[in-house]
Amino acid sequence: MNFLLELAIAALIVLGGVFALVGSIGLVKLPDLLTRLHAPTKATTLGVGGALAASMLFFFGIEDRLSIHELLISVFLFLTAPITAHFIAKAHLHEHVDLRDRLPPTGRPQGWSTFDGVPEADDAERDSDPPPR
Repeated sequence: MNFLLELAIAALIVLGGVFALVGSIGLVKLPDLLTRLHAPTKATTLGVGGALAASMLFFFGIEDRLSIHELLISVFLFLTAPITAHFIAKAHLHEHVDLRDRLPPTGRPQGWSTFDGVPEADDAERDSDPPPR
């Protein structure tokens, strides 16, 4: 049983390393910021997540202890990496106004939340809404 556990830990470390390597190559080779942003975001969540999962499995299976640190790091990483990438992408779209024309249609009357505000409501709709508290 110990050999299978060590094999699973080694596989998670190698898998995490492969994702980190592919994300690093994508960061260097992809042409513009929006595509380059995708590669390290995935590398961070999957690459570091694999190493953290291997560490959790090691401490739980071999050391017979439950280490909560890796779990907290994983939760923090999975919450912050996509949000940070989203903010960087929005800032890039605001800085490069020429990219707005290439955005796909949203299929809604609002447009993109980054650029277009909510359309003005009719007077009848505005009068029927309760006043804000």
